[in-house]
Amino acid sequence: MKDPLLPHLVEMQSWQQESELVFTFQVAPPEGYGSFRAGQFNMLYLPGMGESAISISGDPADRNHLTHTVRAVGNVTRALHTLRPFARVGLRGPFGRGWPLAAAEGRELLLMAGGIGLAPLRPVLFQALAAPERYQRVTLLLGARSPEELLYSEQLLRWKSDAGLQLLATVDVASAAWRGDVGVITDLVQRAAINPQQTVAMVCGPEIMLRFCARRLREIGVASDAIHVSLERHMQCGTGFCGHCQLGPYFLCKDGPVFAYPDVEPYLMTQEF
Repeated sequence: MKDPLLPHLVEMQSWQQESELVFTFQVAPPEGYGSFRAGQFNMLYLPGMGESAISISGDPADRNHLTHTVRAVGNVTRALHTLRPFARVGLRGPFGRGWPLAAAEGRELLLMAGGIGLAPLRPVLFQALAAPERYQRVTLLLGARSPEELLYSEQLLRWKSDAGLQLLATVDVASAAWRGDVGVITDLVQRAAINPQQTVAMVCGPEIMLRFCARRLREIGVASDAIHVSLERHMQCGTGFCGHCQLGPYFLCKDGPVFAYPDVEPYLMTQEF
C-alpha cells in the first residue's frame, strides 16, 4: 500500500464467534496490499470510533483473505463486534516485524500462547505445518482461563491429530467435560518433549505470562536469545509517529511487535505510571 497513513475501505467477508468476547472475521485485502509476515498487524478503522492495532491471524499463503481475531474490550473492538459480512471497515498495513521463522529452521520450534495470544502465532503454525521438514519438531503449548476460551476449537482438533505437531493445552478452571491439564502454561514445559539446546521459542500472551514463560524456558536450558515475544500495547499509528507505544528505546509498532526477549526484558520489569 502506497500511503501507510491512508486507510483503505475493505469488505468483511465472514464472521465467527470464538468465545464470549472474542470473534474472528475475514476481509478482502485492498488493492496493492501484497503479502504479510507471520507476526505483523493491521490498523483497523471505523469512522467516528477510531483505530485499533489487530494482529493478522490467517495464513500468509492466502492472498484472498485477511483474518483477524479480536477481543471486544475497547470502543473500536466493541464496535467491530457488532459488524457482520458485507460491512466495510478501514484498513492500513501490514506493519511491524514478524516472527523469526528462519532462525528456527533446522531446530525445534516451540510456540507458547496464552488466551488470545494464539492469534498472532497462528500464521506461524500455518507456515510450519505446511513445511514440517524444515524443523526438527513443532510444539504448541496453550493456556486459557477455561476450555470455552480456547480459540479455534475445530482447528485445534485437526491440529491435535497432525503427526507434525505436538500440542498440549491447560486451563485455569476446568469444566466437567474437560479431560486436559489444569494449571498454568509453564507446567506444560516439563511435559513437552523438547530439546532445550535446539529450541527456538515464540511466546505470546499477557506480559506477566511472557516473563514467567521466559524464566521457565531459561531454567530448562533454552538460550535467552532464542526466546522471542510479541508486544502489542499502546499502538495507535503503526508507523512510530505518535510515540504512544514507546518502550525504552523501541517503538513497538515499527521495531516490533516481535522482539528477542533479552532486548525488552529490562523494560517489562519496569512499572508503568
